[in-house]
Amino acid sequence: MLQPRYLSVVLSFFISGVTTAFISFLPSSDLTILVISFISCFIFGSILIYFALDYLVFQEVNQLYDRIKQIKKKDFTITPRKQLVEKTNPIELLKKELNTYVASKEGEVQDLKKVSKYRQEFLADVSHELKTPIFAAQGFVHTLLDNPDEDIEIRVKFLEKAAKSLDGLDNLVQDLLTVSQIETGAIKIEKKKINLRPLIEELFEQLEAKAKKRDAKLKLIAPVGMIQVKADEQRISQVILNLVVNAIKYGKDKGLVQIIITEKKKVYTISVVDNGPGIPEEHLHRIFERFYRVDKSRSKNSGGTGLGLSIVKHIVQAHNSKISVQSEINKGTRFEFKLEKA
Repeated sequence: MLQPRYLSVVLSFFISGVTTAFISFLPSSDLTILVISFISCFIFGSILIYFALDYLVFQEVNQLYDRIKQIKKKDFTITPRKQLVEKTNPIELLKKELNTYVASKEGEVQDLKKVSKYRQEFLADVSHELKTPIFAAQGFVHTLLDNPDEDIEIRVKFLEKAAKSLDGLDNLVQDLLTVSQIETGAIKIEKKKINLRPLIEELFEQLEAKAKKRDAKLKLIAPVGMIQVKADEQRISQVILNLVVNAIKYGKDKGLVQIIITEKKKVYTISVVDNGPGIPEEHLHRIFERFYRVDKSRSKNSGGTGLGLSIVKHIVQAHNSKISVQSEINKGTRFEFKLEKA
């Protein structure tokens, strides 16, 4: 890069020559005066021009030059002319922004459509589930009203069936309220230190009669001693009860239902396993949906509201965990979730 001292010498020489030439036209000028004038102009001009260039121009230029040298080569990328035009073209930028905005809104519209579809399906399912027990009870009651002289045994039988239908309706309403309250946060999960072993043993006692009807065996496989976790005792009891009841109900006669508890560093893994017919793979991702039934006719005959697994999912999620399911046809099904150690 050209230094200020060299440039000042060149400029001073040029200015001195011009000045000397101008003086030579004066009448009183001679060679001595011309030489002195040239040397004086050259010296003072060089000094003045040097400082002027150095402080006013070259100091700033050198700083800028040093900054450019400090930038690494990798910081520079060669941008094709077409891309450069696109980046600096306001119309292209606006078009890209509009495309991004439209794409985001399109996603929101799709989500709203899914929610709307889900709401319609939910309302249809609720209407259907409510209609079944209401029509059944209504039919039995009207039959009795139309035949007041019916035999007492038949009247009692019809009343028992009507009562059973109304009990099913009450269970359905209670389950709907439970799901809604858990989703809206109306039901608070109160985590306390609880021992799972006596809780499970008590549930087995409650379900002993139900298991005997199908000649099914209930078995607990767990570490020796207390199994202490942080959980809401009532809600976790509801989760395990639902899973075991389903295993008995949809398993096979003379089947085996096991609760297997595995201890890990910070959590216990609770698995409810049966050796029943299993669940087809295409249904596995939907079984936690409200009112979803793998075999609708069989589910109806077995009773239930179709909300059990949905409630299970919400309770487990409220404990900051997640429930999973694995199943193989003719081999059985495993539901699994984790609880924090106490």
